[in-house]
Amino acid sequence: MSSIFLKFIIENAKTDSWQELCLDIDRSEKGLENFPAENTLEYFLMRGVLDYIGSVDVSPESCYLHHELLNLMLVLMSTQLCSGPSPEPKDVHPFIDAAMLQDSSIVASVVQKLLLNFVTRPKIPLNASHPVFSDDGRPGVLQRVGSAAANIVLLPYYTFNYLVSSTPEGATSQLADNSLLVLLIMIHYRKCISTNESIPTNNVYTMDSNTNEKDAPVFHDNPYCKALNSAKDIQYDRADVEGNAQDGPVVRLSFALLFDALGRCLNDESSVLLLYSLVHGNCDFQEYVLVRTDLDTLLMPILEMLYNASRKTSNQIYMLLIILLILSQDSTFNASVHKLVLPAVPWYHERLMHQTSLGSLMVVILIRTIKYNLSKLRDVYLHTNCLAILANMAPHVHRLSAYASQRLVSLFDMLSRKYAKLAELKNDKSLKVISDQMEADNIADDMSTELHIYTDFLRIVLEIINAILTYALPRNPEVVYAVLHRQEVFEPFKNHPRFNELLENIYTVLDFFNSRMDMQQLDGEWSVDKVLEVINKTCRSWRGEGMKMFTQLRFTYEQESHPEEFFIPYAWRLVLSRGFSFNPGAINLFPVEIHLEDAPAGEQKV
Repeated sequence: MSSIFLKFIIENAKTDSWQELCLDIDRSEKGLENFPAENTLEYFLMRGVLDYIGSVDVSPESCYLHHELLNLMLVLMSTQLCSGPSPEPKDVHPFIDAAMLQDSSIVASVVQKLLLNFVTRPKIPLNASHPVFSDDGRPGVLQRVGSAAANIVLLPYYTFNYLVSSTPEGATSQLADNSLLVLLIMIHYRKCISTNESIPTNNVYTMDSNTNEKDAPVFHDNPYCKALNSAKDIQYDRADVEGNAQDGPVVRLSFALLFDALGRCLNDESSVLLLYSLVHGNCDFQEYVLVRTDLDTLLMPILEMLYNASRKTSNQIYMLLIILLILSQDSTFNASVHKLVLPAVPWYHERLMHQTSLGSLMVVILIRTIKYNLSKLRDVYLHTNCLAILANMAPHVHRLSAYASQRLVSLFDMLSRKYAKLAELKNDKSLKVISDQMEADNIADDMSTELHIYTDFLRIVLEIINAILTYALPRNPEVVYAVLHRQEVFEPFKNHPRFNELLENIYTVLDFFNSRMDMQQLDGEWSVDKVLEVINKTCRSWRGEGMKMFTQLRFTYEQESHPEEFFIPYAWRLVLSRGFSFNPGAINLFPVEIHLEDAPAGEQKV
């Protein structure tokens, strides 16, 4: 009932200060004389809700109350939907601000319980009795008075769309899904303060001053984000082993179970955001992932989703690529993915892939994503991320498959043709006949920018091929074969000032292997197997003579200067996508599409 009324008030509030919520306490009112003077109503409410969520185990008797409290949390925090995309000091979010002020013990217990709910996925019994409504084991009072009263109390389950699935499958994991959504909203919240604001000494907020810009916004630290980032593996706590005492309560859970749960649930976009939050923010969890020998548990769902990029949102593709970029910063990871051999890849339909390495599959999928982006999205940021991952992997490539090697050279060919076309258009004299000189200048500027971008892309691909040939040639005969087979694609750039130094190494390799091929006495025609046999033999005598050593390309991921402008709207979009309904006319956090044709009179739908 509280969820229903609070949601209505929040959706229809006329003031930014939420006066309609009537949060002021009149301590002269009967029954409120002993209300703690230091507590606000919203702090008192959030303490009760969070304390229950964090301290009471989920059981058949408590699961419905846990579920409804999580729904209530989403409603209480939905004031964010009414604010703009950039947090400002004037924004007021009474309930989530109160949640940020809770004791560290409550914060740690809530983060731990929400993660445990996600991992264990407790089931909500479909036909369970409600002990909270019963009397000493006898039928509950609501069961005695009939179904009408029961329907009133259970309105959120059967009438209002508070993330409740109508299918048994949905019901079994609903508590886990809601727990994850609440966790994501809480860890990505940022409370903006003005740079000259003094922080009260009696609360637990501290200032997050990660910027040196004079007029840049400054944010309070988020204790829930800190709790997640400092979570420890219950089976091996390195800090304890090293004798370093932990300050305050620490979230502890099994990283093994969390790893497996993420692997099972990565087809859900909210699980991808949780994985990103962990590998980016929690060093211990990132290290745990990197030392796992079964990296396919996480990587196969990620690669399958990138394979189906046309069915995914651009935000989801970004998150997946950033996760791979963060992992590819580690040389051990790059070596491990090439040692793990996959018996088959059933979801890859273009060709059968048997006994291919996980690293080879990553190369194929990343190149496929680049080609998809080139034809559909044309997003420079996405291109750069894909190439950055490939560049990080390049020096550690081991036994790259024939198909992956061919795709790598064909990527250079595709980008070079795009580059040549742009260069031709830029030099096309037809631009000069445009009557409006300003328009001609703008077109020329746009083409110069795009040409510069493709020049950078081509150079990175050359750096990738160059790194494989420089640091890993003996282990990659298929790459040598692919370069030999398509050597004509490099010819147009041999004298290009941006590429010639990198192409010198490639032509050193080409000349070496071409000369060895010419020395072979061959009866009959060359076949692929015969060529590969010669390449394999020649690889053993390769000493890298004449190769110039370049500094290895190494890309690292850094969050944008204002990540909250992306993550707060993104987290709330995920909540709305799971069925949480909200008046679209009240949403200012991001643009919404309003459908009027199907909505009843006086109601709009998002």
